[in-house]
Amino acid sequence: MPTLSEADSKRALAAHGVAFPSEREAPDVATAVAAARDLGHPVVLKLGGAGIAHKTERGLVRLALSDDDAVADAAQELLAAARPEDGEVHVLVAPMLRGNRELIAGLHHDEQFGMTVMIGIGGVLAEALGDVAFRLVPITRLDAMEMIDDLASQALLGEVRGETSLDREAMADVLLALSAAAEADRSIVSADLNPLIVVDGRPVPVDALVEVA
Repeated sequence: MPTLSEADSKRALAAHGVAFPSEREAPDVATAVAAARDLGHPVVLKLGGAGIAHKTERGLVRLALSDDDAVADAAQELLAAARPEDGEVHVLVAPMLRGNRELIAGLHHDEQFGMTVMIGIGGVLAEALGDVAFRLVPITRLDAMEMIDDLASQALLGEVRGETSLDREAMADVLLALSAAAEADRSIVSADLNPLIVVDGRPVPVDALVEVA
């Protein structure tokens, strides 16, 4: 199944209400530097393209770039790391967001029941915890709120180390938008928002991957 680039994945989901931070696609170093100035430092740079699904595993992400020189060096490195099989690539420039908690959400097709919406605890402990909840598409706001309540790690969703509790209504909005995308676009086979960083209580999706038929 083909996958969309991160930028195209975000556009596909944003059309149905998933709210992503502002970011820029830069075809070259100079454009990346200008984009970082426009967004404001520090920024994150990633190599993007339809053939690139696993950026972290390939070392195609640069974090916390705080000035023009750092952005230029990172953009040059990323563009040089492109492989022929990646096809046309660009540098994705996004604001650097910080938060101690991460969530995951997405769409996954169950062979028996059909398309489902998923939420889970993300970050480095995601696989170890396996703390996830599913509902069949379409979901209601009540379903979305119940999914959040179904997570076992409720303590992580409350006030932690001085950080604000998770805005559950905002998280429900993300889940409802995913459900709406699955209903409206039957070509979507799966979608992953990983991670959603909790910033001042709000879950902010900073990466997206959509697989289409």
